[in-house]
Amino acid sequence: MAVLAPVLVLCAFVLGFYNVEAKSDTLSSLDSSFCYGELQVIYPGLDIDKCLVIPKDQNFREKVSTVWKAPQVYYSGAQKGDGLKKGEIQGRTLTDYTPPTPPQKSGFHRYQFMLFEQPPDTPVSLTEPEKLSRGKWDLQTFITRFHLGEPVATLQFLTQNYKD
Repeated sequence: MAVLAPVLVLCAFVLGFYNVEAKSDTLSSLDSSFCYGELQVIYPGLDIDKCLVIPKDQNFREKVSTVWKAPQVYYSGAQKGDGLKKGEIQGRTLTDYTPPTPPQKSGFHRYQFMLFEQPPDTPVSLTEPEKLSRGKWDLQTFITRFHLGEPVATLQFLTQNYKD
C-alpha cells in the first residue's frame, strides 16, 4: 500500500447558479454540517473558519466580490513546518482565483473550499474544457481521475449579489 505524500491539493469549487434557501445570517443544518477539518480562509477583515453566510454589514459581500483578491488559506492539521500551516501554499496553480460574483436577484450561492491529500507521484491537472469553465466542471470526475478520495478538510460560505 502506498503512503500518501504530505502534499495537499486545494480545490475551490463554486456551486454557482443554485438558489440556496438561507436567511440573512443563518445556515440550514445541511450547509452547517458541510464544514470540517479546521480549514481557514482569510480575506482582509473577514476570517472564515466555519460555514457561514457572508454578512451584508460592513460591505463584506461587495468586498469579497469586487475588492479583495484571493484569500489566504490555512490548514491547522498540516504537518509542523508545512507551508499550508502558515498559509503559504506552494505548487502548481490549476486555475487562477476568481472572486464570487453571484448574479443579481439569484439568491444565495455556495462557495466551497475542499482540501485533498494528493497521492505521491500523481501530478494533477485540468483538461482544456475544465480550464475554460470557471469551476463548472464535474468535481467528482476530477477526484476520481486523480484518486483523491475524501477531502481532508472542507469550508464553505454563502453569499448573494451585494446589490440585493
